[in-house]
Amino acid sequence: MDVLSELLGLPEGEKAARGLSYTPVEIAQQPNTWLSTFEVFRKRRAEISEFLSLAGLYESPKSRPTVFLIGAGTSDYVGQSLTYLLRKCWACEVIAVPSTDLLTHMDELAILEKKYLWISFSRSGDSPEGVAVLERARRRRPDIYQLVISCNEKGRMIGENEGAPRLLTISLDDAVNDRGLAMTSSFSNMVVFGQCLAHVHDPAKYEGVLLQLVRAGKELLPLAADCAALSAKEGYVKACFVGSGPLRGVARECALKLLELSAGKTLTRSESVLGLRHGPMAALDKNTLFVCFLAGNRRVQLYELDLLAEIGQKQLVGSRIVVAGGESNGEIPDINSFAEHYLRPATAARIADEYRPPVDVMVGQLLGLFFSLHWNLRPDCPSPNGVISRVVQNVNIHS
Repeated sequence: MDVLSELLGLPEGEKAARGLSYTPVEIAQQPNTWLSTFEVFRKRRAEISEFLSLAGLYESPKSRPTVFLIGAGTSDYVGQSLTYLLRKCWACEVIAVPSTDLLTHMDELAILEKKYLWISFSRSGDSPEGVAVLERARRRRPDIYQLVISCNEKGRMIGENEGAPRLLTISLDDAVNDRGLAMTSSFSNMVVFGQCLAHVHDPAKYEGVLLQLVRAGKELLPLAADCAALSAKEGYVKACFVGSGPLRGVARECALKLLELSAGKTLTRSESVLGLRHGPMAALDKNTLFVCFLAGNRRVQLYELDLLAEIGQKQLVGSRIVVAGGESNGEIPDINSFAEHYLRPATAARIADEYRPPVDVMVGQLLGLFFSLHWNLRPDCPSPNGVISRVVQNVNIHS
């Protein structure tokens, strides 16, 4: 039995005492919940398609709107994990823009008389910045089409905006509205819904991809859990996550997850693979766990293997974890020279990089879970002094 299954099998009283009532099950349930998210999309596909048409997404490429993917923190990383796929499928400008930036600099970021489609992601639907951005945009830029995707149908972003002109709200299944502090199911399911949007015209094609994601996720969970538990025992005080293209957003989310769940006892950073050499590499040492989300694209992969080899030759870190997918590249030769741990579900070999985020992110989630336990924290509420909370509080909105 893998270590995640052992946690799931604990008596309920022990789970409550150790702060394990929510986080382990919310991580483990993800592959199955992706199917329910696809059903939410399928039931509303016609309505969504009509809305995207009104927003101008089906016009000639030159006339299509600029798409902003909006969120704060983890919800921002949802957008970052989707930009490459949506650009490819929608053939228009797609940019991940934090709601925290839009709140302070909306006039500078949203160009007057330019067509926009804004897609907001939010687990709770109650993020102060997200609510304020929606309200401000409706007052100052009523020409912008806005699509809101939330895991909480009772949140203000849903409840206060249903039926508003040029605005469509989507609530995902309540099961993916994480009860623990860390966003796990919420993150991956909002990414899956975004992938559904990319395939609004060919849901059957995406369904085939999704079934592969579900299989790969189920294969990865026990492998990644055992690797995470082993890494946590080493007590690393630093961790560095790197990824390229669509996997850079995954690296950022994994770094945040480990930082949150360890209450900062394990300091984390994330970078692009090539960007790491431009200064941040100085932070690597023997107290560092290094995690690389290896691209399936062979040309990109070569840059990443160069970095992994150099880190190994110079003995810069305590341990290297490689999370691999792959399109049709076969196995990496002599993997032991590149990493101490190699995680690659068999099904992942058939999944293109732009679809991998829901699967790969579970590695960071599991590292966060087991590092939290290593530091004698309670994963469901790992911030003993209340520095961070499930929904950001005490943000004054200034007009």
